[in-house]
Amino acid sequence: MSDKFSVACLQNCATPDVLHNIETSLRLAGEAAADGAQLIATPEYFSGLETRDGLFLPGAYPEAEHPVLPAFAEAACRLGVWFLLGSIGVQNNDGRISNRSYLINAEGETVARYDKIHMFDVDLDGGSYRESATISPGDQAVVADTPWATLGLSICYDLRFAALYRQLAKQGAGVLASPAAFTKVTGQAHWHVLQRARAIETGCYVIAPCQYGKISGGGECYGHSLIIDPWGEVLADAGDGEGYIVADLDMSRVAAARARIPALQHDRPIHMSTGGQGQKPKLAGSG
Repeated sequence: MSDKFSVACLQNCATPDVLHNIETSLRLAGEAAADGAQLIATPEYFSGLETRDGLFLPGAYPEAEHPVLPAFAEAACRLGVWFLLGSIGVQNNDGRISNRSYLINAEGETVARYDKIHMFDVDLDGGSYRESATISPGDQAVVADTPWATLGLSICYDLRFAALYRQLAKQGAGVLASPAAFTKVTGQAHWHVLQRARAIETGCYVIAPCQYGKISGGGECYGHSLIIDPWGEVLADAGDGEGYIVADLDMSRVAAARARIPALQHDRPIHMSTGGQGQKPKLAGSG
């Protein structure tokens, strides 16, 4: 593996028109590749999204018929880049949908798939969402090798479950992918701090492409796609609007951050106690 490489995060506002979204994303990908990006990541549901009564409808097709996959396989070969497709909707035989990431190499081959594990079932001031009503959750954590680094895969709401990222890092990930269609309400409050926390906790780079703008049917995405280094420094922030960000990743900085604070090696079992009357719970490791 090479120690240094360039990553881009695309930022689009997906409409219900899958072919239009493919065209937009491929245009942005071409611009990012011209700027030197070797790995290009898209947001969650970048190829199509609308909502209806709090349900997510991501323009799903069966995997074998999905127009996104051949389009980006061809672009990977033509541009000589790897793609992380943040997620697309994949229609299953049971009528439900998988929210699935794909990692595509520069030969156009799919080398990894990841189905989002944690479902966004929440009640916010701006409305309620029930992702699990239409989307089937995955149950497998996934790491995948690239020519530059081992990549740990996640999607959007997974971001709130820190144990997943710790597991990915312990399985060899030096870069964590966290593509999203994060809502504007939660994004303004939590997006930057959660992404930086995942980088700091694991000593990993984080690449986090996110949709921006109004969602057809209701809702709004936050934007602010991020690239973050293993010390928690934001290397690039896309702000609001269509575009992309690019940053150089130096994998020696992962090793350096983990040498300074080797927290991944310091996990200890924690035994909870309710304590007796008048006693405080005893913390693991206390004297």
